[in-house]
Amino acid sequence: MASLAEKRMEDAEDHPIDQNTEVEARPEELRLLEALLFASAEPIDQAALAKRMPDGVDVKAALAQLQAEYAPRGVNLVRVANKWTFRTAGDLSWLMTRESTETRRLSRAAIEVLAIVAYHQPVTRAEIEEIRGVITSKGTLDVLLETGWIRPRGRRKTPGRPLTFGTTEAFLSQFSLEALGDLPGLEELKGTGLLDSRLPSGFSVPTPSDDVALREDEDPLEAGDNLELLLAPAAEPEEGGGAGSEGSAG
Repeated sequence: MASLAEKRMEDAEDHPIDQNTEVEARPEELRLLEALLFASAEPIDQAALAKRMPDGVDVKAALAQLQAEYAPRGVNLVRVANKWTFRTAGDLSWLMTRESTETRRLSRAAIEVLAIVAYHQPVTRAEIEEIRGVITSKGTLDVLLETGWIRPRGRRKTPGRPLTFGTTEAFLSQFSLEALGDLPGLEELKGTGLLDSRLPSGFSVPTPSDDVALREDEDPLEAGDNLELLLAPAAEPEEGGGAGSEGSAG
């Protein structure tokens, strides 16, 4: 009895490949982009990719073509925070789940603070407390800083020069956002039940900005800033605060 390999060789002999058949060659720039993106441990921006590509290559068009090629595959080319990377297709993410993985849930206070920072940035701790109506503890900000989802941007040009906070690229990556403008708006939040449909007239959700540059009312951080000291602990727990509670402005 012939082996499987022998059968395949016989089939190849019976159906020889026509050497005259023209095979459309895949553009070399796509192979180069694949290699760069697969080899990188972090997402890469278009400018960095362009520096590694031959002169005359339309990197933007090549990325779009490569993204289209990978769209139906198990790995997709996606853009996160204006950088490009390969990610497991969303509908296959369950394959990567390990039962031993322990998920740590953020507290309600941390989720509220994160949402305020995302939509209102740059925002100070005092402004966060004014919006929430309660004192924000040092621990809540510490948790968000440790996740890498928020960062100190600068200092407000007001008495006490409090820190201003904003989100990071890690925040966009964690929530699969290409830009802050992809955050849900007022109607989307209502539709998901996250906001009461009977809101006060004039209520609106701010449009978040991706601009990393400091505003006119912000000063840059100083080299000797000790963030641990700047985030002094609140005097009262969060549950006991109120709109009129006193808290640190930093």
